[in-house]
Amino acid sequence: QVQLVESGGGLVQPGGSLKLSCTASKNTLRNSRMGWYRQAPGNQRELVAAETNSGTTNYADSVKGRFTISRDNAKNTVYLQMNSLRPEDTAVYYCNARMVFDTQSYWGQGTQVTVSS
Repeated sequence: QVQLVESGGGLVQPGGSLKLSCTASKNTLRNSRMGWYRQAPGNQRELVAAETNSGTTNYADSVKGRFTISRDNAKNTVYLQMNSLRPEDTAVYYCNARMVFDTQSYWGQGTQVTVSS
């Protein structure tokens, strides 16, 4: 079974930083391309950062230069480092795994990030 568990969300002031973690079940990262999405109240879920099949990363224009996706295969964990946070970054952040051998995607339960003074 593929399981994804996010952590690291919370309340932070504008300009602050948070680092989200997504711990995956065994072999998930090896067989997947990972991504982070977010959904704010009243909005559609949107891509924040994602690994591509060619080994690069894609970022939403709104987070370029501020957010960084990375992985640690030994720890079965993908990270989202978020710097210079803005109130508009407030959302539930979801970890996503795209299987390289299938079209199936899996989602974590989400973690709340609130940016407010």
